[in-house]
Amino acid sequence: MSDIEGRISQGTLIVTGSGRGIGAAIAKLAGSRGFAVAVNYAKNAQAAGDVVRSIVSSGGRAIAIQADVSREQEILRLFESAERELGPITALVNNAAITGGFARVEAVMGATLSQVFALNVVGAMLCAREAIKRMSTKNGGNGGAIVNISSRAAQIGGAGEWVHYAASKGALDTFTLGLAREVAAEAIRVNAVAPGHVLTELHANSGDPERMTRLAPTIPMGRAGNPEEIAEAVLWLLSPAASYTTGSILAVGGGR
Repeated sequence: MSDIEGRISQGTLIVTGSGRGIGAAIAKLAGSRGFAVAVNYAKNAQAAGDVVRSIVSSGGRAIAIQADVSREQEILRLFESAERELGPITALVNNAAITGGFARVEAVMGATLSQVFALNVVGAMLCAREAIKRMSTKNGGNGGAIVNISSRAAQIGGAGEWVHYAASKGALDTFTLGLAREVAAEAIRVNAVAPGHVLTELHANSGDPERMTRLAPTIPMGRAGNPEEIAEAVLWLLSPAASYTTGSILAVGGGR
């Protein structure tokens, strides 16, 4: 089998929020492993375009698709566009998320909670719904895999910083476990990866650009992770090597 044939045979992967950070690393690695990749973004078209160009320049297939996955109608458009342009959907990575910024619970605004849960939980569930419609053998599909990007904060709690964000990821963990059991007999595997501290723009965007330097000594391995290390875990869960793995939440946090 040629390299190009191998790439096409993996099918189409949608990675939400994949213009930067962990999502971009997942999209690039997936492109190199044979997936046609739908690089989803909400606002930064240039960043998403850079990811697409990186994949294509290495011989892969990818397109950028703008969609705010906190909005149901835009999710529908995302899946329809990806399927039309790249072929049948065989995998989904629910990566898009926001933290809602740093705040104690007593200071969190209702609007912030609505935004965080609309994207991190409801958006992920609706994306999974659309993936299942297409992948489930019950619906005439050929199966597939879903990986939700959780966070170690779901287990640790995020006290003093972002309990609201941690709670949204806890909900995503529960969704992962329940959905995995619901569709296991329909040839769909559902797992989650729970990163610890990772070197991305998330911390600066949340108002603390030095957070990783400050917290590195609290990590047993003594350093923050790289997006590429998270991507490797995701691609393993998407691969045939994880064929008997579903309903798992894989911690990738340097021992934290």
